[in-house]
Amino acid sequence: MQLYYMKTKALSITALASVIALSSTMMSCSKKQVAAGSMPAPEIAVITVEPTTTSFETSFPATLKGKTDIDIRPQVTGFITKVHVDEGQHVRKGQPLFTIDQVQFQAAVDQAEANLNSAKSAVSTAEITEQNKRMLLDKNIISETEWQMAANQLAQAKAARAQAEAALTNARKNLSYTTVVAPSDGVVGTIPNREGSLASPSSAQPLTTLSDNSDVYAYFSFNENDLLDFTNGEAGSVEAALKAFPEVELMLANGTRYPIKGRVATVSGVIDNNTGAASARALFDNPQGVLRSGNTGKVIFPRSSDNAIVIPQRATYELQDLRYVYTLNDSNITVPTQITVEPYSDGKVFVVSSGLKPGDRVVVEGVGTQVRQGMKITPKTQAAE
Repeated sequence: MQLYYMKTKALSITALASVIALSSTMMSCSKKQVAAGSMPAPEIAVITVEPTTTSFETSFPATLKGKTDIDIRPQVTGFITKVHVDEGQHVRKGQPLFTIDQVQFQAAVDQAEANLNSAKSAVSTAEITEQNKRMLLDKNIISETEWQMAANQLAQAKAARAQAEAALTNARKNLSYTTVVAPSDGVVGTIPNREGSLASPSSAQPLTTLSDNSDVYAYFSFNENDLLDFTNGEAGSVEAALKAFPEVELMLANGTRYPIKGRVATVSGVIDNNTGAASARALFDNPQGVLRSGNTGKVIFPRSSDNAIVIPQRATYELQDLRYVYTLNDSNITVPTQITVEPYSDGKVFVVSSGLKPGDRVVVEGVGTQVRQGMKITPKTQAAE
């Protein structure tokens, strides 16, 4: 009997402990549910977009060329005996660049001079003969035919003298060609052939290239959309747009900006069917010779808009090549919104062309990390944005 009482008391204590534990668990869960239900929505920075005046830039890859790039080729064939300049040297118009072996050309001049002297003597003799024959003809001592033969010989001698004079002129010209001079001011390019090399007008490779870099052209291309934007979509207005368009800048290959602004000089009126682009050319002054033919860079066009919607780049994310932002509805719930942006960017903001309207609220904090679709937040206004 006593053993039965002890077992019953132990069972009662165990049951009571189970009830107490279960009650404690239910109370703890209830407290957690209450705490979870009362947790406030996170504060996230939001901006309200409004139209504004903004300035941005468009850049196009460009290749630079001098105002004139002249291939220097010899006009006679011979071996180079002297190179008077070096690569990269600034030269003036008429300055000697190369000397070609002059021996044979000087000999040709000497021979042409001798031939001319001989021809002059023949003319002098023929003139004396013709004068004597005329005197005899006037006295009826000889026939007119005999005088005519003397006159013809004089004409032939004069023709031979003219030929000798032309040959001498040509020989002297060829001799002058042995000194290759600069046809204009410019900068000497690569010199592939040095003393002892054979120079010829038919050689595929020029002696050098002389670049007039006082002005430099930056060649670039517009695609069809850029060209329409450039002309504001108006037919036949390229020339007017060229005159009205502001000055452009040049970004060099190292990321620095050339200090002198330029202007767009020409835009092709034909769009290449293969590339879908129209070629253009911007002109930059180059008084210090900083720019060289063959340099690369970017032509930068200033743009502005009086009614643009601008958002920070960090407020956007991409999904399958489409760009989105999170906007807030009236319940402060995040909603993915697809947008399109202009292809002009300074690395900090985007100019939105479609997808947003004035008054829309856009999340600008935690996009892609903290913020998710359908998430309720507490908007935090950032005036600095």
